[in-house]
Amino acid sequence: MTQRGHKLTKGLFVSMLLTLTIALGGCAGDKAEQGSTQIATTPATESGSESSETSENNTEVSSQTPETTGDVASQITIGIPQDLNSLDPNLAEGSGTQEILFNIYEGLYKPDSNGNLLPAVASGYTMSEDGLVYTFTLRDGIKFHDGNPVTVADVKYSIEKCAGMNGGEPIISAFKNIESVETPDDSTIVVTLKEASSIFVAICATIEAAIVPAGVEDLEANPIGTGPYKFVSRSLQENVVLERFDDYWGEPAHIKDITLKVIADADSIVMNLEGGAVDMIARVSTAQAAELSDKFEILEGTMNLVQAVYLNNTKAPFDNELVRKALCYATNKQEIMDFVSEGKGTPVGSSMFPAFGKYYMEELNNTYPTDIEKAKELLTEAGYSDGFTFTMKVPSNYQQHVDTAQVLVEQYKQIGVTANIELIEWETWLSDVYQGRDFEATVVGVDASTLTAGAMLSRFRSDSHNNFINYSNAEYDAAYNNALAAEAVMDDDGATNYYKECETILTNTAANVYIQDMCELVAISKKYAGYEFYPLYIQDFSKLYLAE
Repeated sequence: MTQRGHKLTKGLFVSMLLTLTIALGGCAGDKAEQGSTQIATTPATESGSESSETSENNTEVSSQTPETTGDVASQITIGIPQDLNSLDPNLAEGSGTQEILFNIYEGLYKPDSNGNLLPAVASGYTMSEDGLVYTFTLRDGIKFHDGNPVTVADVKYSIEKCAGMNGGEPIISAFKNIESVETPDDSTIVVTLKEASSIFVAICATIEAAIVPAGVEDLEANPIGTGPYKFVSRSLQENVVLERFDDYWGEPAHIKDITLKVIADADSIVMNLEGGAVDMIARVSTAQAAELSDKFEILEGTMNLVQAVYLNNTKAPFDNELVRKALCYATNKQEIMDFVSEGKGTPVGSSMFPAFGKYYMEELNNTYPTDIEKAKELLTEAGYSDGFTFTMKVPSNYQQHVDTAQVLVEQYKQIGVTANIELIEWETWLSDVYQGRDFEATVVGVDASTLTAGAMLSRFRSDSHNNFINYSNAEYDAAYNNALAAEAVMDDDGATNYYKECETILTNTAANVYIQDMCELVAISKKYAGYEFYPLYIQDFSKLYLAE
């Protein structure tokens, strides 16, 4: 699924719309947790034995525009809401970091803007009939940013590092399923799994699974990838500078130099755009879009995430299902969307958003229609007839979540519940809320690093290390395990049904107060074109070009 941009009609706008998603080393993508996939891949398999064919088509990311020349086309400055938390793909916590590293690093495969998986470091692969053996062919002549050729030893090192096979902890949970990695010749990598998996290639397309040079331990200080852009420099909390990699294996990027300017103060976005300090910012608010002159094009897509009030299910009163349901009934999603983004956005009713296609259950959106009296009845039944007070911790640099929290405060007053907002910095949110689980409630958006059901649903297993809301439900665990079992025997329909059961359980038990997949607005100078929306949290700078 691809969201194509178009000019936004300007009108009366209300508030901020930036983005916050969580693709942490444990959250939204959980370093690519296992699940079923919707992404279209290009494997070639035959019955009876491992296929002798390989997937060689679509080996380059296509471009819509001719090369540009001249100084005006040589650079672009792009605003980002926060600094990168790491330049090492294995340590990247936060989709705001991973969407930038997408331009520097690549896995064996990579997603395109249509949701397909295209060969990247690999030129193709085959999968054995039983789903246990994946044989990848290394792309001929591919180089790292330091000029050295990529070898099968580099691929083996990268995979084994992510799997924790070299003595360290597994970086990618799904890679714990790897039995062995062999390199029988200079162009072949054979990965044998312990259990069959139909989604292994999708996991190999994540930033966490990037192929890096063997033996280079400090990628933070010396980031080296194979992507269309290479790292040049970084000034903490100020900017990151990238340069086009002219030896890139695929279609070269059109713009030579990119400066990523950190703009943590949301109130200065319009000033930075109109003043020429930046040429493009993704995820501006509708109010900001209305303030911009006709020098800018406003493109509209979706953020592909689940915004919700995420509740700590072990903290009173949210350890009581009736209380959680009461908040669901007291929440008016449309009112929130009207305030935050002039009605734009897609309501969601569980931990899945529309880009997931076959897994997305629109029918769950209306499980809890706004019903103040019903909410009050549930609170009384739960023993909170006089209401209660709780705190929502919200990252201060993401105004759309702050705005959402402000609306919720007013909505919950109607049922006698006092919700206080505690604004915290993003780094504090990571350490205290996500990692430390020291919170009652938080308003954020959660996304996925792959279009696999497990990327969104695995975190709610009782024993999941990234289960930051402390959700525990035996029925849910059983349904999730059944989905994995169905995948192991290549029963995609069965797996899909079990994943839908998981979503339904989350909704019926009110694990969280689900709100929306938010609208995404991109402001870009009319000097540039080529921006593409992805069904995942990605910004692909290589597609940008000089419009003239």
